Amino acid sequence: MHYDPLISPNCSKAPLAKSYWASTLAYPPASAPLKQNRQVDVAIIGGGFTGLTTAYYLSTLYNIDCCVLEANQIGFGASGRNAGFVLKGSGRLSYRQMADKWGMPITQGIYHEFSQAVQRVEDLISEHQIDCDKQEYGYLKIAHNAKALHSLQSQSQFISDNLGGNAQFLTPDTLKNEYMINHQAYGALRLDDGFGINPLKLVLGYSDMVKNAGVDVFEQTLVKHWQQQNNHHTLATEHATITAKQVVCAGNAYNNKQNNSVIANRYLPILSNILVTRPLTEEELQATGIKTHQVTMDTRTLKYYYRLLPDNRILFGGRGAVRGQDQDKHRYQANLTAALATCFPILGKITVDYFWSGWIAAALDDMPHVINQNGSAYSIGYCGSGVAFSAQAGFRLAQQLAGEQVPALPLYQTPAPTFPFAQFRRLGQAAYYQYGWLKDKYF
Repeated sequence: MHYDPLISPNCSKAPLAKSYWASTLAYPPASAPLKQNRQVDVAIIGGGFTGLTTAYYLSTLYNIDCCVLEANQIGFGASGRNAGFVLKGSGRLSYRQMADKWGMPITQGIYHEFSQAVQRVEDLISEHQIDCDKQEYGYLKIAHNAKALHSLQSQSQFISDNLGGNAQFLTPDTLKNEYMINHQAYGALRLDDGFGINPLKLVLGYSDMVKNAGVDVFEQTLVKHWQQQNNHHTLATEHATITAKQVVCAGNAYNNKQNNSVIANRYLPILSNILVTRPLTEEELQATGIKTHQVTMDTRTLKYYYRLLPDNRILFGGRGAVRGQDQDKHRYQANLTAALATCFPILGKITVDYFWSGWIAAALDDMPHVINQNGSAYSIGYCGSGVAFSAQAGFRLAQQLAGEQVPALPLYQTPAPTFPFAQFRRLGQAAYYQYGWLKDKYF
């Protein structure tokens, strides 16, 4: 039975993803679960990017006693199976729309946070010598029609004029001659500070980093019951109990359905599918015109994202099934293959060597929310840029838990909104997918 955040009670026994990333290294054996009662200042539920970086900064910057509780094992969830795109994203709102809504100082602050997130990941990789197959710099945002091209040109100007970013507008000819011959592309916006990595290697590197900092990471440790009383929390696991002053809910869409009341009804779990082809031949590389390993995403409502991997395979991803039980149906792989062929016709019949799925947690307003209230903290809603922003979220969570001030931005001050009629989220999602398909095709 596939794990489904709205149906499955937890993810503790779910199988590891048979991803391309897992073919590049073996999953290490899971460490022993928590077996003795423990008292800590901060207990962190979830051993992915967010949980591990929070633990690292709590320990190294503030000397706060903490531990990480992972229901499955490190690398199981979204952190070990995503596309490995380290980039900054703005969610549904463009930066111009943010300025209209919150004003320029707030918008500049948000842009700085997203930029700093990318730099933070790069610094962690460098400082801890994490071998995660880091690729060349650059994030290409591809216009899928003429209207989107005009929008990207406006965004490029706005970022350059107001936010201090290096946003380069690429004409169709420049894109074709210097980057790729994409038959669906009308031009592109290029930011110079994104890059691709192997996410499974990165999250395992973060785990080593945290353990080297003296933090205990307990795998196979499902929190079965979470009770808050007065100024402490009690987390009951199968073999032992954790008592903590503060708790971080960092499981994202892989939270325990029974104990995630902190974020219940504040996110929509969305399946993302990824395929990886066999290595491209020299002839195929010439025909596609792909001259770059930069991370790439298009402007569709239901976006496609892709990049050339170090061994010249193409990674190509997009939205998948609505329900977990449907995630492996062939039609979702066929949809991605067809979309790949639309961009690069020569790849229409290329062999797909790997295909897998993973869950993300989308906020109703499509913005990140990093919140600490009354000793219960959470971070969700990364807008497709979770590899990068999770590190910034971990840093800001550590600051909040240590009692320090964080920037006065909606990201850190506004709780994630609850979904109205949350029990019908999936119906709304299915309807939105139909709307998105029509919009992308005809508008």
